[in-house]
Amino acid sequence: MADLEYCEIHGRGEAVPYTRYGETTDSVIAQLEAVTGAVEDGISPEELQQILPAGAARNAVDCALWDMLARWKGKKVSDLLGISHPVGVETAVTIGINSQEKMAQKAYLYKDYPLLKIKLDTDNVRGKISAIREKAPRPRIIIDPNESWTMRHLEELDDFLYANNISLLEQPVAVGNDDDLKVFKGKIPICADESCHTREDLDRLVGKYQVINIKLDKSGGLTEAVKLKKQAEAMGFDIMVGCMVSTSLAMAPAMLLTTGASFVDLDGPIWMKKDRKHGLKIIQGEIHEPSTQLWGG
Repeated sequence: MADLEYCEIHGRGEAVPYTRYGETTDSVIAQLEAVTGAVEDGISPEELQQILPAGAARNAVDCALWDMLARWKGKKVSDLLGISHPVGVETAVTIGINSQEKMAQKAYLYKDYPLLKIKLDTDNVRGKISAIREKAPRPRIIIDPNESWTMRHLEELDDFLYANNISLLEQPVAVGNDDDLKVFKGKIPICADESCHTREDLDRLVGKYQVINIKLDKSGGLTEAVKLKKQAEAMGFDIMVGCMVSTSLAMAPAMLLTTGASFVDLDGPIWMKKDRKHGLKIIQGEIHEPSTQLWGG
């Protein structure tokens, strides 16, 4: 966590190092320590983009800067950024990989929720999806194979997924193995997660993906994420807003990206043993407006 203070005004930001992107707790701490002097001398979110690469460390500092600026000026971060303030946000609730029976049991618990996200690998895909759909016929469903599928899986499962009313496939094939998506004409929209970090990635995603997943820990904070969303929308991509497993302090800035998003996946606090004080209220898949005591002025 980054905790900044100036004239007794605090700003906080939370980030999660992700080993998939070569990050560790130690590497992120080292990055934070390397920019301490610059931050103490006074730095804007825009200037921060030039001294830290996209990733967890920049996210923590960037969100802390926006939090502090909002409190300093007595405004909401959304007003400072000139974007809509979100209301009534519906989030996915995740069902992790498990046996068919246990995943179906979880689905039954969430059968009245608006959106489910199902983690899968290549084991018993049809059986698990069928069992989940039987227990939860109403929610929209995102399938997230976490890069474990091949093009063969996509081709063989396309009709089955469509018949089970699957709404989205999130990064089904591995980064670097997705060129064939240009010629694949599947029935289910495909979302770039690991394949999309910043605006620099967008051009090579055209023709492969229909949706991009924006996560603050990938984009390196809210400053880049807002620009990424705007450019992606202009290029015709639909938007998903995602998260790592983290507390409400990490979710609150990500909430500002949800206006107009087709899919929101900000259920991270649900899986924490203990959340932050003034944490988000997530009730049956709906996120209630975050308290400014948590983040954002």
